Amino acid sequence: MPVTGDLEPRDENDREVEPAQGDGSTEIGELIGRLSGDDGMDRETRGRLLGRLARLLGQSARRAGAAGVARGRWLADLLVAAAPHIPIRDLETLRAHHHGLEGEELADSLVKVASNSTTAVGAAGGALAAVEFTAPPLLLTAPAQLAAETLVVAAVEVKLLAELHEVYGVSVQGSGTARGAAFLTSWAKQRGINPLEGGSLTGALGSAAKSALRKRLLRTLGRSMTTLGPFLTGAAAGAALNRTATKRLAATVRNDLRSTSPAAPQPPLPGENPRLPE
Repeated sequence: MPVTGDLEPRDENDREVEPAQGDGSTEIGELIGRLSGDDGMDRETRGRLLGRLARLLGQSARRAGAAGVARGRWLADLLVAAAPHIPIRDLETLRAHHHGLEGEELADSLVKVASNSTTAVGAAGGALAAVEFTAPPLLLTAPAQLAAETLVVAAVEVKLLAELHEVYGVSVQGSGTARGAAFLTSWAKQRGINPLEGGSLTGALGSAAKSALRKRLLRTLGRSMTTLGPFLTGAAAGAALNRTATKRLAATVRNDLRSTSPAAPQPPLPGENPRLPE
């Protein structure tokens, strides 16, 4: 069975078929990871991958049951499982990918790219909602497309926060599981990580962090509901809200990181004329 470059398995007649592996959770994580990247993905590919993700999420939701879905536990479990697939770059790689920028200019560039990504996801989600979509309903009336958009936006923002920690010299050590849990907690609480705080880095999410993660995902889902506007008005609304929310999150976390790391890049002195992000 051939597999296309967009991760959609197809048969010998090029018809899409369901993946052979278990419950599809591995493919869900891979799709979220790919969609959270900033590799200049074109609109057609993004929309196709979101559609594929939404169909897998529809199947997953039926297995999870109404109670787990409605309380946000299902979304949180999927994001935790997808965390290892989110591509997080070290400082050297970030500098290379952003034309040698450093300090605040590099942080500005990361925020710009992430904001563009969540804007594009909101627009793609709105476009999907504007056409006939046959995925089963989730969270009472919201289609699976909203769950897909929510998870991808969350993954993009988790990636952004993790890479901002690299820029500001706030080292997050430990296994991949521990780092993933720390960055998910940072996203859920909308705060930077302070390595000096006891219990800030653990191998798994505690009950309070899990609760915060569920609440944050449900808030993000609520924001994604704007993509259900008539025709393509939902695409415009979803794009604008995602961009604003991502920039606001980045500003809050950058302030935290400046205060917790003595090696963090400092804001310009009065009278200097820094280059502003677009």
